[in-house]
Amino acid sequence: MAASGAAVRGGRESWLGFLSVALGVSLLKCLLIPTYYSTDFEVHRNWLAITHSLPVSQWYYEATSEWTLDYPPFFAWFEYVLSHFAKVFDPEMLNVENLNYASPRTVLFQRCSVIFTDILFIYAVYECCKCVDGRKVGKELKEKPTFILSILLLWNFGLLIVDHIHFQYNGFLFGLMLLSIARLFQKKHLEGAFLFAILLHFKHIYLYVAPAYGIYLLRSYCFSSDNPDGSIRWSSFSFLRLFTLSFIVCLISALSLGPFIVLNQLPQVISRLFPFKRGLCHAYWAPNFWALYNALDKMLSIIGLKFNLLDPKKIPKASMTSGLVQQFQHTVLPSVTPLTTLICTVIAMLPSVFCLWFKPQGPRGFLRCLIVCALSSFMFGWHVHEKAILLAILPMSLLSVGKPQDARIYLLLTTTGHYSLFPLLFTAQEFPIKVLLMLLFTVYSFSSLKTLFRKEKLLNRMETIYLIGLGPLEICCELVFPFTPWKLKYPFFPLFLISVYCAVGITYAWFRLSVSVLPGPAVRKAKLQ
Repeated sequence: MAASGAAVRGGRESWLGFLSVALGVSLLKCLLIPTYYSTDFEVHRNWLAITHSLPVSQWYYEATSEWTLDYPPFFAWFEYVLSHFAKVFDPEMLNVENLNYASPRTVLFQRCSVIFTDILFIYAVYECCKCVDGRKVGKELKEKPTFILSILLLWNFGLLIVDHIHFQYNGFLFGLMLLSIARLFQKKHLEGAFLFAILLHFKHIYLYVAPAYGIYLLRSYCFSSDNPDGSIRWSSFSFLRLFTLSFIVCLISALSLGPFIVLNQLPQVISRLFPFKRGLCHAYWAPNFWALYNALDKMLSIIGLKFNLLDPKKIPKASMTSGLVQQFQHTVLPSVTPLTTLICTVIAMLPSVFCLWFKPQGPRGFLRCLIVCALSSFMFGWHVHEKAILLAILPMSLLSVGKPQDARIYLLLTTTGHYSLFPLLFTAQEFPIKVLLMLLFTVYSFSSLKTLFRKEKLLNRMETIYLIGLGPLEICCELVFPFTPWKLKYPFFPLFLISVYCAVGITYAWFRLSVSVLPGPAVRKAKLQ
């Protein structure tokens, strides 16, 4: 009875702790309503106007604004639903011709819509916390893995600034993804597949992690049992389960794309979703392999010009250091095509996908493979946005509270990835906000995980020095460079430095994570025996 009562009190304490964390971050989001917002604010206002004012047949053809609808149909319907509430706040925001319209009521509505739809994210985090191993339970609430995880997810610095300052609806979408992951941990495979299929038709960037879902569901759901040595028992394959999974995917796809297939507009929708003419890199280089590749090409071209090894007349005019979104030719190194990036991405994913098939290791093995797929796509993908790093950081939070090795990768990836988002908020008013929020989140991440793994050293000397180097880098880019004569001649140079420096850290984290997926010596020895 005493043990039962203690368990009830512990459960009540955990629930109250989670609720306080969720309410606290919701209040912070409300305080961020008056802050700077990016062009993504106008993007979503325009989509509200398109879906509300025009028939479905014109949604993916409307081009009054340069910010055309380029998300899958479910997100378009999501905007359509929001537009009916927007009409109550300010009907003028729903006029397609009202470009760059941002009345106070419009700002209030769009900010509040992000905060409100984050309810799904909060619920998904709660479900994920229930999937955490409860054996490492501290005496105090703040030392419990579930409480630490709830803060790492709900107070995630990157998600806060991207959604509630810069402006997007990532919390709602990550809520769908985390809830799908939680359902797979809970052995509710069909529900997890259903949620992920819906997510893909909200935002196609989640195709990055589709290989992990496909392989895991086929291996762990369609095959109902394994041989004693862990290999596949082919006789356990269930055609009924495969049919059920296929039916779910086809049903969701039919609901999403069906109307546009009937209207003979599927090619137009696809062309909007996959605009390969935008170029290899986004306006601000995502800190990935191609940032390092571009930097190397730039350095080689400078050396070549200095020693008269290159003809200045033959150097391509489109320079990656201009910060423009365009197709271009590299000067010295071979130019990169979309096919090249696809091949590199697939090769980077293959080891983790093979391990998931031949040595599944349960839901945690799936989660690790998912993160590798997300990070590999970020590292080698075509026209990757810097915000896509969150696709790896958020699920990595779940692993970070389980093992010290994962906590180490998480701290490296999160600290570097979050800092790489700093250029998104370039206004002076937001400078102290982003610095303070990141410092608070980073200090908590290090202190809480250090408390959780008291006996382990999470970072070595070189990793610590690298992360400390982010401080001087920020001082140079934000406080020193603007007052130098180079500002007018090389305005893109601070972004270049941040991108390349962060690319080194994220590449290192990707490598360590990819190695962690491979079977250890003990596993290989067992398989040989």
